[in-house]
Amino acid sequence: MNPSAGFFLQAQTNPVRDLIGQALAGLGWPADVAALATDIVVWVLIATVIILVVQVSMLYTTWLERKAVGRMQDRLGANRVGPYGLLQPFADMIKMLTKEDVTPEAAHRSVFNLGAILVVPPSILVFAVVPMGIGLIATDLSVGFLYFIAMASTAVVPIFMAGWGSRNKYAIIGAMRAVAQIVSYEIPQVLSVVGVLLLAGTLSMQGLTVAQGSGGWPGLWFILIQPIAFVIFLMATAAEIERSPFDIPEAESEIIAGYHTEYAGIKFGMFYLSLYFFTIASAALGAVLFLGGWQAPIAALNTIPGTGIPLGWFWMGLKTFVLVFVFIWLRGTLPRLRSDQLMGFAWKVLVPLSLGNLLVAGLLGKLTQGLDNPLLVFVGFTLANGLLILSTAGLINRSRARGAASRVRFDQPPAVEVESVA
Repeated sequence: MNPSAGFFLQAQTNPVRDLIGQALAGLGWPADVAALATDIVVWVLIATVIILVVQVSMLYTTWLERKAVGRMQDRLGANRVGPYGLLQPFADMIKMLTKEDVTPEAAHRSVFNLGAILVVPPSILVFAVVPMGIGLIATDLSVGFLYFIAMASTAVVPIFMAGWGSRNKYAIIGAMRAVAQIVSYEIPQVLSVVGVLLLAGTLSMQGLTVAQGSGGWPGLWFILIQPIAFVIFLMATAAEIERSPFDIPEAESEIIAGYHTEYAGIKFGMFYLSLYFFTIASAALGAVLFLGGWQAPIAALNTIPGTGIPLGWFWMGLKTFVLVFVFIWLRGTLPRLRSDQLMGFAWKVLVPLSLGNLLVAGLLGKLTQGLDNPLLVFVGFTLANGLLILSTAGLINRSRARGAASRVRFDQPPAVEVESVA
């Protein structure tokens, strides 16, 4: 990470830190105790701001999805509670909190309840390393990306607990589908990002953001030089958060509601909350990895002209919103896949393609590492990505042709009408 950028990030919280430190010193606290208390208070304030922003964003993401999908399906969407239905998320929240809490008699009560309780913490903890703006990050770990993936992966455990503890055939089928899907799509998701990590040379979320600006290398948004990785990441992430067309664990036409079939009231609301938290977190991760994070498209727009006030929070929020809308758009336009199609797409298409993209990123990154001209880096990666796409398309066509040739067909004579007996 660029040292000057690190100083700039730290400087955003210094005024608040100094104010709290002076207040504690005025109370007669020892210097070392006051310093520790100041750090704790600043961390709590940053975490509180992030959680409040994410919570409000989650509420209005549900509103946006209902309105957007409604328009796509020639409906109005939520429009009864408040102007344009803007108070509908709060009405839904009150409904979740006041509905009767029902536990099936045959359910394993402790496992059933723990599944709903443990599904939310991972979706909150991932935001600890997501930079929502310049300096607005709970903690900038040197292994921030690994932390994010590790925390997100633990969500599969409470999902399986929910299905198993329900003692319901639909629930256990949904849980097994969810486990298989999440574990399978984590592989192409991580492999697609390894090329980005190699080029940036860091696992820090702030470091990944700085690498895409004028102060880092390659100095380009990674979506420009790693578009294949971005598409793989987007599809794998949609499967990870069970968004259409990868919502097989909750296929209502087959298994009612999947692993949370037996949940009602606040317990069902916990799964709902976790799903949308992960949706926002995944969109924010995509913005950091491929869209420059809080970096503006033009360096001059990083601050309000003439004031020096940073606009990182605005750009990060806008990019996250765009990716969230892409997930909503996919839900409203694509049909659900079958289970065999879903797993085959992960192992037969995304994994080989992500390995090929990783090879290209490693070779081109080594060859272009000494170049200070972002345009030459962009041209080199564009040519390599084009060759990778053409070769992949050729292999897919060849595989389809071979499969069609080996398909066994039986010639059957035309059916003969049988005259009815009078």
